[in-house]
Amino acid sequence: MFLEIAPKEFAGRIRSVITRLADADPNFDTALIVGRVNQYYLTGTMQDALLILKRDGSAYYFVRKSFERAQAECPLDIVYPMSSYRDILGTLAPEFGTTYLDTDVVTYALMERLRKYFKMDTIRSLDKILLTVRSIKSEQELALISHSGAQQRHLLEDIVPTLLREGISEAEFQGELFSALMNLGHQGLCRFSMFQTEMAMGQFGFGDNSMCPTNFDGPGGMRGMSAASPAAGSQDRRLKKGDLVFVDVGFGTDGYHSDKTQVYSFGVAPDAKTLQIHRACIDIESRCAELLVAGAIPSKIYAEIMSTLPEILSVGFMGYGQSVRFLGHGIGLCVDEIPVIARGFDEPLQENMVFALEPKCGIPGVGTVGVEDSYIVRSGYSECITGGGRDIITV
Repeated sequence: MFLEIAPKEFAGRIRSVITRLADADPNFDTALIVGRVNQYYLTGTMQDALLILKRDGSAYYFVRKSFERAQAECPLDIVYPMSSYRDILGTLAPEFGTTYLDTDVVTYALMERLRKYFKMDTIRSLDKILLTVRSIKSEQELALISHSGAQQRHLLEDIVPTLLREGISEAEFQGELFSALMNLGHQGLCRFSMFQTEMAMGQFGFGDNSMCPTNFDGPGGMRGMSAASPAAGSQDRRLKKGDLVFVDVGFGTDGYHSDKTQVYSFGVAPDAKTLQIHRACIDIESRCAELLVAGAIPSKIYAEIMSTLPEILSVGFMGYGQSVRFLGHGIGLCVDEIPVIARGFDEPLQENMVFALEPKCGIPGVGTVGVEDSYIVRSGYSECITGGGRDIITV
């Protein structure tokens, strides 16, 4: 699926970032945007480049490689060639004043290169403003996310059950799952905001492999191939009768993600307690979705749900052993965006924000159960675009 976004939408995004910066800081002069996902959001292309925004509303996209591709993909007349940052000085003066950067991706080495050519009186973080602007989606963005959600639902409800068979390894399953994703139009990767997060598709595991601790900030787990590759399927763990199969993958279309989790039971139906815990998670998702409306406060949603957890979720909820402290997260160009349904997020939700709600629970010796679905925030309700929580599917 490809939607051509109008030039005025990119211009509006740039204008929104500049306006927010100017309103927040009377000394703001320049914003430097290095991150390629942020570049894509503001220009329609992602290159080895530097996007410069000025307080007067002007924008300059200096591209090292590929200038030709940037010209073809960016609909705005802001693209300039460069071989090094020195070339920028032929167009702009080096005095950048109070400068904002997307500091989540700017390394110390890159900062030293920037300082070599530009005078920045004060350096401040642009990250929260950029993510806040990105959190409210346009109709075209919502169309892409909704398409991802529909394809993801089809994948998890209809296709994955056909891939599960006695003796298949997690690694083999990962390969076949990736092939199925690509056949449905998946973009080939899942992007994350968290620094140094590496994950090809998401998390999945057979049995209690889905509870193995990882450095990924999520309620599920994954053993992986080795310590060097914890986000890939194990070559040794093979599917056997009675295993739970936990599949938590993202789906991306033209940069925009949806997120959904489905649990399966191979060969036999899950036992009554496992099913009861899973259904309690479905109920938590439903309760969260009812509260996920324009004007609601994320931290209050979190507090209300966590203060009324049923006894059956008192152990292992949101991760066994080391639980995470959220119930859902924003989603868009990255799988993990703001706002988050957690403490500290006190700004009201706005229409056209998109969230993944993911109540899950680890059961010792069994695995991770629970659900995850993606929702668009509307006025007075939330719209599920991935089908909603389902019972464990017996295969």
